[in-house]
Amino acid sequence: MMLETERLILRPWEEADAEECYRYASDPRVGPIAGWPVHTSVENSRQVIRDVLMAPETYAIVLKETGLPIGSIGLHRKDLAQAEDEAELGYWLGVPYWGRGLVPEAAQEMLRHAFEDLGLSRVWCAFYDGNDRSRRVQEKLGFTYQWTCEDVAVPLLGETRRGHVNLLAREDWLAGRQMQSRQNADQGDESI
Repeated sequence: MMLETERLILRPWEEADAEECYRYASDPRVGPIAGWPVHTSVENSRQVIRDVLMAPETYAIVLKETGLPIGSIGLHRKDLAQAEDEAELGYWLGVPYWGRGLVPEAAQEMLRHAFEDLGLSRVWCAFYDGNDRSRRVQEKLGFTYQWTCEDVAVPLLGETRRGHVNLLAREDWLAGRQMQSRQNADQGDESI
């Protein structure tokens, strides 16, 4: 399946994406803040694509203007997702593309897909202390704070951290979309 936004295509990962994946996942500012180690080689990225990123509902974030992957986004049915109609949203983006609103754009489409296409009732999202970019993305998307966990195991890095858990329910997502539609309509009226 492919999903599309104004600037992005969200499509399944392929082993051929290993070089581009390594380009961004080898930067120490990307993985460790999210709880996974830097990629050490193109072959390491290829293995991660095979073992992790080729999972159902996990997509490469592809910039339309280049046709190349610059990050990843997915809906996962583990960890925080406790029921069949729930998932956890996860994402990462290459550093050169930070600050352009690309993750919120991709995540808005993933939430639409989650609630409309997959019929989910709730989507969870979390971040570790210090990951302010991820926190801000979740706030922009309308997620609401649920709880903070002390001493959360981060097995891929062999450490523990403080984590913050947020939730977006389908009805809150629908209400946010309706409010956005009204604001857009009001702005349109002002330009007449």
